[in-house]
Amino acid sequence: MNAQSLRSSIVKKVELQERLSFEDGMALFECEDLLAIGTLANSVRERLNGDKTYYNVNRHMNYTNVCVSDCAFCSFYRRVRDPEAYDWSVQECVEIARTAYEEGARELHIVGGLHPRLQFDYYTSLLSELKRNFPSVHLKAFTMVELDHLARTCRMTDEEVIDGLIAAGLDSCPGGGAEIFRDPTRSRICAHKTSGERWLELARKVHERGIHTNATMLYGHVESHEDRVDHLVKLRELQDQTSGFLCFIPLAFHPQGTDLANLPGPSAIDSLKTIAVSRLMLDNVPHIKAYWVLLGKNVAQVALRFGADDLDGTISRGGSLMESYLAEGNDNQLTRGEIEELIRGAGRTPVERDTLYNPVDAAASLEQPPARRLALPVVDPPSSDTQSPARG
Repeated sequence: MNAQSLRSSIVKKVELQERLSFEDGMALFECEDLLAIGTLANSVRERLNGDKTYYNVNRHMNYTNVCVSDCAFCSFYRRVRDPEAYDWSVQECVEIARTAYEEGARELHIVGGLHPRLQFDYYTSLLSELKRNFPSVHLKAFTMVELDHLARTCRMTDEEVIDGLIAAGLDSCPGGGAEIFRDPTRSRICAHKTSGERWLELARKVHERGIHTNATMLYGHVESHEDRVDHLVKLRELQDQTSGFLCFIPLAFHPQGTDLANLPGPSAIDSLKTIAVSRLMLDNVPHIKAYWVLLGKNVAQVALRFGADDLDGTISRGGSLMESYLAEGNDNQLTRGEIEELIRGAGRTPVERDTLYNPVDAAASLEQPPARRLALPVVDPPSSDTQSPARG
């Protein structure tokens, strides 16, 4: 597709706020006019969020790197007896959180490997102790893959797992583990992980319990454009039903140290196009994140003109998982001043937020209202002259 045909078809739909079809998504990925796609995505971004670019003060806590899965894209996991394997006690996690809290963190982003020996009381104790010690800190914890692992290894129902974690202090869930939903690609990169259908099923159940989540897509490995569009359409369809996704995060694959180390990973152009197409296809997801840790600060800054309205957070000395995937030249921490400088350099207005995208006053105390519970309204999707087919 050339720029002229892009202007004459998809642009019209975007201007009329009509839903883009699966075929439109494919056409966007195959179009070589990056600036035309970026301009279109930027118009949607500005209609939804104006010049605001969100960030938060957070800490990533990876409580263990022990994992029974052996995903081809992962350089983080270790087996139980590996000399580099670790699992932090609840008290160790509390002390790590204490340092983050004293540095001003408002959110703990808690994810880990699929540990074969940790029992359910470890996870509930972790949440309850963190909440008891730091009641104002939002606990964003455990991906759908971790929830699936807990249900299977602890022989519990999904509802027992979700309700038990909520009772212990769970405020929201991160969006990891989605990778690519469609097979056979998913089986090629994570054969022993939760299926795409199961990830979506658990996300639905979490939303139905009133808990917000994010969603991710790992791109730049062996997936096709069709895999990517299928992934976006499936997320969009679930969002129509639950309104539970707060933010979508395209995750750039980093091949170093993985079983796919022969691959180059995505280019800056591919990353910018993926962010832009995500903004255009996900018409019902309020925020698109340019995750600076994986993109690099410069590409993430440009992405704020290609559909993204969020840079994630200051990260505050993230855990080993994040450090495994740092973009070349990145460290794992930004100060408030540094992240705001990046945002202003893109001509945007920085807004410090909490996890649920409420603006916060950086000068205020850490006291904040309890996390909002998700209501489940009846949502009418944007109008479309072409229904998006369910693929894969």
